[in-house]
Amino acid sequence: MFELPEYVVLSSQITQTLNKKKVLSASLGNSPHKFVWYNVSRGEFARIMAGKVVGPAYSRGRWMFIPMNPGHVLVFGECGGKILYHESMSSVPSKYHLLVRFVDGTALTATTQMWGAMELYKKGEELHRKYIEGMQPTPVDKEFTFKYFNGLVDQCLSTETKTAKGLLTQNQLIPGLGNSIAQDILFTAHVSPKRALRELQASDRRNLYNAIRRTVQEVISKHGRYDEVDLFNQPGGYRRRMDKTSIGKPCPRCGGTVEKIQYLGGACYYCQECQS
Repeated sequence: MFELPEYVVLSSQITQTLNKKKVLSASLGNSPHKFVWYNVSRGEFARIMAGKVVGPAYSRGRWMFIPMNPGHVLVFGECGGKILYHESMSSVPSKYHLLVRFVDGTALTATTQMWGAMELYKKGEELHRKYIEGMQPTPVDKEFTFKYFNGLVDQCLSTETKTAKGLLTQNQLIPGLGNSIAQDILFTAHVSPKRALRELQASDRRNLYNAIRRTVQEVISKHGRYDEVDLFNQPGGYRRRMDKTSIGKPCPRCGGTVEKIQYLGGACYYCQECQS
């Protein structure tokens, strides 16, 4: 699944590669998938997209927005799969969930193996979509300060019982983070995924905040995680410190044994010795 760093990379590459390209034709998927969400019919999508011109793309959390000028925005959200640029139609896959052809002979495709939204809105209407409307600051936003983060933790403590992993991965409290990147954030911060927020000291909060910012920026700088691909089908360069390949191996920090547990709907990889 794409997380915030991958969408930051993709939106930058799309801006550099597709900006000002004119659409020749566009179609929704030729391979049915009940967990790909569209908001317009196939005919409506084709009619609206024809002749549109691509604007600079941008991202927020686990959502990416591509202006289709004039007047519309193509939105990708919560996707797992590939969003690819093709120099010619000969390299377009036989099965896809969205295809945009440009007048210069190039193309853009999107496919997913899991689920995701591929939607087209009149400009401004996308801001009212569930999960986009009212989205809180993400770790790459200037509003995501330590003061803001501290307040977010306090807010959680006043309304519910939550753990460190829950703060990172549940209810879009910090948009853009998922179970994958959360493992390395918690490891960097020396915090167990099951650590209750009420047990975090001031120094733990600071460490967790710094780990969020630092890890996200590192993944972006390395063009995403190694098991996701960019616009040109190239894998990212970021290798997670804590993932399924770490199980039973020595912790890279203290030498303790890395363990796997199932917690809050997903696998967690951590070291009991140095993550308390």
